[in-house]
Amino acid sequence: MRLHRLDVTAFGPFGGSQRVDFDALSSAGLFLLHGPTGAGKTSVLDAVCYALYGSVPGARQSGQGLSLRSDHADPGTRTEVRLELTVAGRRLEVTRQPPWERPKKRGSGTTLDKAQTWLRGYDPAVGAWRDLSRSHQETGEEITQLLGMSREQFCQVVLLPQGDFARFLRADAEARGRLLGRLFDTRRFADVEKRLADRRRATEARVREGDAALLAGAHRMQQAAGEAMELPELAPGEPGLAAAVLGAAAVARSTARERLTVAHCRLTAAESAHAAADRALTDVRELARLQDRFAETRRRAALLEERAGAHREVQARMERGRKAETVAPALELREAAEAEHRRAAAAETRARGRLPETFADAGTAGLAAAARRAAEERGGLESARRAEQRLAELVAERAGLDRQERADEDVLRETGSWLAGWDAARAGLQARLESAQEAATRAEQLAVQREPAGRRLDAARLRDQLAGDTEAAQERALGSQAAALAARAHWLDLKEQRLNGIAAELAAHLTDGEPCAVCGATEHPAPTRRAVGHVDREAEERALAAHRSADEQRAEDERRLGLVREALAAATAEAGDTPTERLAAQTEELEQAYERARRDASGLHAAREELRRAEQERERRLTDRQQAEVRTASRLTRRETLDRERAVLEAELAQARGAAVSVTARAGQLERQAALLTDAADATRAAEECARRLKDADARLADAAYRAGFDTPRAAAAALLDDAAHRELQHRLDARQAEEAAMRAILAEPDTAAAAQRPPADLEAAERAAASAAGRLREAASARDAAARCCAELDRLSARAADGVRGLAPLREEYDRVARLAALTAGTAADNERRMRLESYVLAARLEQVAAAATVRLLRMSSGRYTLVHSDDRTGRGRSGLGLHVVDAWTGRERDTATLSGGETFFASLALALGLADVVTDEAGGAGLDTLFIDEGFGSLDDQTLDEVLDVLDSLRERDRSVGIVSHVADLRRRVHAQLEVVKGRSGSVLRQRDAG
Repeated sequence: MRLHRLDVTAFGPFGGSQRVDFDALSSAGLFLLHGPTGAGKTSVLDAVCYALYGSVPGARQSGQGLSLRSDHADPGTRTEVRLELTVAGRRLEVTRQPPWERPKKRGSGTTLDKAQTWLRGYDPAVGAWRDLSRSHQETGEEITQLLGMSREQFCQVVLLPQGDFARFLRADAEARGRLLGRLFDTRRFADVEKRLADRRRATEARVREGDAALLAGAHRMQQAAGEAMELPELAPGEPGLAAAVLGAAAVARSTARERLTVAHCRLTAAESAHAAADRALTDVRELARLQDRFAETRRRAALLEERAGAHREVQARMERGRKAETVAPALELREAAEAEHRRAAAAETRARGRLPETFADAGTAGLAAAARRAAEERGGLESARRAEQRLAELVAERAGLDRQERADEDVLRETGSWLAGWDAARAGLQARLESAQEAATRAEQLAVQREPAGRRLDAARLRDQLAGDTEAAQERALGSQAAALAARAHWLDLKEQRLNGIAAELAAHLTDGEPCAVCGATEHPAPTRRAVGHVDREAEERALAAHRSADEQRAEDERRLGLVREALAAATAEAGDTPTERLAAQTEELEQAYERARRDASGLHAAREELRRAEQERERRLTDRQQAEVRTASRLTRRETLDRERAVLEAELAQARGAAVSVTARAGQLERQAALLTDAADATRAAEECARRLKDADARLADAAYRAGFDTPRAAAAALLDDAAHRELQHRLDARQAEEAAMRAILAEPDTAAAAQRPPADLEAAERAAASAAGRLREAASARDAAARCCAELDRLSARAADGVRGLAPLREEYDRVARLAALTAGTAADNERRMRLESYVLAARLEQVAAAATVRLLRMSSGRYTLVHSDDRTGRGRSGLGLHVVDAWTGRERDTATLSGGETFFASLALALGLADVVTDEAGGAGLDTLFIDEGFGSLDDQTLDEVLDVLDSLRERDRSVGIVSHVADLRRRVHAQLEVVKGRSGSVLRQRDAG
């Protein structure tokens, strides 16, 4: 990689645009970058790093790149870095612009522009630049791939920070490991260590989980086995836990099986005793039953004997009832004939009571003849009844014609009166409709004018309000602007005072024997003293913070003023110059006119509907008048016809109805008289027939009672039993007979008779003995079941434990293997005698290469005295692998690099840095590094050593390299002719370049 040109604008301390021509500086091989402290020497290197990687080294990178902008830059100038270089045979130009908070183009305040990146490549075929990318990510990936190193590697290899390598020489193994890890990217080896450690912890956790589950199963087995099992005193993860648990489970299973055998024997004995007690209880219960049965039978026999008289009475009554059953049909016939005779006599009395007194003594034949005469007279009135009905119809129709005539007269009179005022009413409705239509048109026109008038009035009111707000905002903006200018001037004054006394501030941190941060010298004979009123860093930072706060307040006030002005301009454009009061009056007048027009137009629909309904009413009334006139003409003819027919019918009916009100009434009288006479004749015949049948029934009943052995029919009726009484007596007889037979059978049974001869049975004693045997049986069965469940549970848990042990076996093997590998790579295994981690082992190999490459230059710088060697010995209790010693050829002894003096440390660290650059370059892919920078440290060298170091640096030109020395040592300005000077001032720093010629 070779740098050609660097352009910076508004970057770091550079307020304007600056250019560095590296081709001119590199022509001599060595060039010097110098300037006072704080001028911006490091910022030149930061610009190179930012152009390549989009960020600056270390802590100087903050936020999103906003801190890279120069405080001295004009607000309208954007920060930009452009670098032209050749890498991997390609000439490229990289341009980067960090995020920029610029002033707004319209109004006040600022806005944030995003970062920009351009990558161009030079095409020698056409002699012009060609765009390659405008993407941050693509540009970064392209640069990183071409250089073959990350930003951290670039800053250590190309921008050689001597202070870091001096600390590297004095650092312990851990600090060296962190630096080398960043340079050689050994994260993959650290990731291997971490992955093995994570895997070891994961497998260990899984083994512990398995052991915990195994122990949990053992606890459950202990609960099931009781005192027969003792748990091993081992924790999860300890060796031998599985075997101990399985052994304890086997002992518990054996003990449980012995207990189960004993429980089986006890259960068998209890079952035999219980069976014997049950048989004895059954025998006693049978004896007690037979004895009780015999006693109960004897008691029932005595009771039957006491009831023998009542039994004989029931038998006698049953015998009389059987004889009375032969008389029952004659009794039933006589009762039926008597009931029928009573009903017929009552009917005859009722029928004769409804007849006139003239028929009270008439016989059956006289009543029938009178009924026939009434029926014949009623038949002769049928034609008169039809004439009477027709007369009623004529009267009803004549009354209907009269009502219709009166109604038509009312219609004609009302219709004539209404039609007389039709023309005037129609003219009034038409006038209302036209007036409402005109009002609706006027309301539509006014509605179009309302919304613009309202917007204009609102804008005028907002205009008046914003006019006052603008004056207040302008006053605040002027005040904050003056305060910001005063705060900036105060900060610049303090900063200039501090820079004038910076030497005293740096001298306050000098310590005897420690190198100076500026010149590198370890002796400080006359450090500068602080003057009265010296401005320190804290005072300058407070002034800077006050300046930034005031500037932010100024920007915020200007932004608010711009917003108020924009709103005022918009409101003025909408409202114009008309006063608000006049616009309000015009708007109010327009609203009132609009409301009046709306009220007038609201009756438009009603007027239309009223006119339509009036026209429909006129048509209906004309039709009604015409129909009424037609009906009046037809009624005259119909009325004359009805009158003639009515006169004829009235003469005919007067003759037919006689003294009755009407023919129908006369016919009704005759019909009722014929019906009464007929009913009376029928009732008289029925009563005579019933009396004859009753007399016959009395004769048959007396004969039947005599033949059955009864003195009178009444005695036979008293002996007769109904069905319920007969069933009840028969049931009593059957029950007694059955009970006597059952008692005889029981008393004849041999077992019952034998049981009666034995002593009384003791049932309570037998039940107590059986209950005691049953309790012992239940206890034995419970004990046997508990023992069986214990055996089954132990077998199940033991099988599960065995399965768990078999399942954990591969996991335990994996854990042992992973744990050995993790301990080996972490440097904690017994096999790793030097306690060297895997990453340290790889870095040790790289450090050995770096020491060999650094020794080539260190021998020349130290005139063949010093050699750097790598050591893998352990230091104290630490780990080995990253030790670095120096061999002194004058004494022949090897010692630690921390014992070197200040000057020796410088050229040793320079040789180490150059060697590291060669190794990292080869590691990154072999991309040539044609431009290097070395930062500070030359002030600690004497003249001879400085010449030797410069010779070594000058020899780098043999590999076509150019080296830039960053230092403010005065002697280097005489020795190195190509120079780039950084000059600082109140308006920012500038670059002055002097070529080798």
